[in-house]
Amino acid sequence: MPNQFDRRAFLKSLGAGITATALVGTTGCARELSQRPPNFVFFLIDDLGWVDTGVYGSTFYETPNIDRLASEGMRFTDAYAASPVCSPTRASIMTGKHPARLNITDWIGGSQRGELLPAEYEHQLAFEEVTIAEVLKEAGYSTGYFGKWHLGDTPFLPDSQGFDLNVGGTAAGQPASYFYPYKAEHGRSDFWDVPHLEDGRDGEYLTDRLTDEAIGFLEAQGDSPFLLYLSHYAVHTPIQSKGDLTEKYREKAESLPEPDGPDFISEHDRAFVKQHQDHAAYAGMVQSVDESIGRVLETIENLGLTDNTIVIFMSDNGGLTTIANRRSAPTAVLPLRAGKGWLYEGGIREPMIVKWPGVVEEGSLCSEPVISTDFFPTMLEMARIAQRPSLHQDGTSLVPLLRQEGRLDRNALYWHFPHYHGSGNRPSGAVRAGDYKLVEWFEDGQVELYNLADDIGESRDLSQSMPEKVGELTEMLHAWHRTVDARMPREDTVGS
Repeated sequence: MPNQFDRRAFLKSLGAGITATALVGTTGCARELSQRPPNFVFFLIDDLGWVDTGVYGSTFYETPNIDRLASEGMRFTDAYAASPVCSPTRASIMTGKHPARLNITDWIGGSQRGELLPAEYEHQLAFEEVTIAEVLKEAGYSTGYFGKWHLGDTPFLPDSQGFDLNVGGTAAGQPASYFYPYKAEHGRSDFWDVPHLEDGRDGEYLTDRLTDEAIGFLEAQGDSPFLLYLSHYAVHTPIQSKGDLTEKYREKAESLPEPDGPDFISEHDRAFVKQHQDHAAYAGMVQSVDESIGRVLETIENLGLTDNTIVIFMSDNGGLTTIANRRSAPTAVLPLRAGKGWLYEGGIREPMIVKWPGVVEEGSLCSEPVISTDFFPTMLEMARIAQRPSLHQDGTSLVPLLRQEGRLDRNALYWHFPHYHGSGNRPSGAVRAGDYKLVEWFEDGQVELYNLADDIGESRDLSQSMPEKVGELTEMLHAWHRTVDARMPREDTVGS
């Protein structure tokens, strides 16, 4: 990894050095643009809820750039993270494997105890796993990672997992501060400090700075194909936005009509769920993310790369709506139930957009269930790289959906979260097959059944009236546990 002083020179060398290998498997000095490998820009937003953008229904947050991206690509209504927390989903994107198969089932560093001993899990993405960045790099791509990593500490950082460049990625799951110098105060541990950004200026905002760095990477590429992975720390805690944006949304919140119903409701008598979007600082963070996306897309356009650049937009888990025993969550994702940390829809259903110029119909909509493991095989097919099913075992290419040429050959999606979480959730698993979704609680084996087509808010448990469907989905879930060798929580034989 180059140090801060020589990073810009390193970027220039990337652009010059990879051109000769960019058109792997071709002859001659040039090809038509349509025959060149496509570029990839992957925006991964941390904790962004399903209804945290205008195009997905928010009337409080302002996201014109994300909304425009949706109008230029395909918007997915039933897209899922493979986990209700960050590290497992991030691992699933990198590998095309389910978190249960990788044994990364909780956010790294997040172990909590309860009635059961939570399942043991890995604290880094193993080198034995092949990442999408490694495959693309092998095919001649330049690869840059910017922002939150949270898949292990040194030596398991992005620049050892297929990325030529790592700016800001560490073992930490959030920054010490969103303002320069992005470090902890009062002599606290530097674990949360964001590295590689030491040459900033007072008042500089992390979302903006990561965008600056990503744009520098784009401008250095020349004719080489690239993967730009911009993994914003936002909108994760600490909830900090720029002062002018906070003030803008504070005034907007004060002008809102009096809401119907309470601001928080109870979830399982152990957590509170926010019901309205009115948090000024959080709204400012969302706007900064939207502005970042707009700046990157404008740079791509100015560089003449729009027609050959695929853009992917996704969140890593549900919005921060639900916190145990406190009324302090910053956002709401109604009509979905609960939020981050839970296997109800609010914790796993995500905003997702794919723009593929010349292929995806602009402004199209897809309602077929998809999941974060699907990105790996999808990107391989987009790049015309041979599929590697032994690697991306749990992913399915979304190209048929993107081309609107058919449906996916898959009968169910699965989730495994054998842990306790600060949102109040307890060890649980879930399966969705068609419109039906079953949630199983590992402490007592109780199950709940919902028909998402009729009840997206999961308010009507059908388990007592549909025992055959319960039996069918429970059997599917348990068989899948055996297939991926899922680690389960255990009884605490020692006692508390």
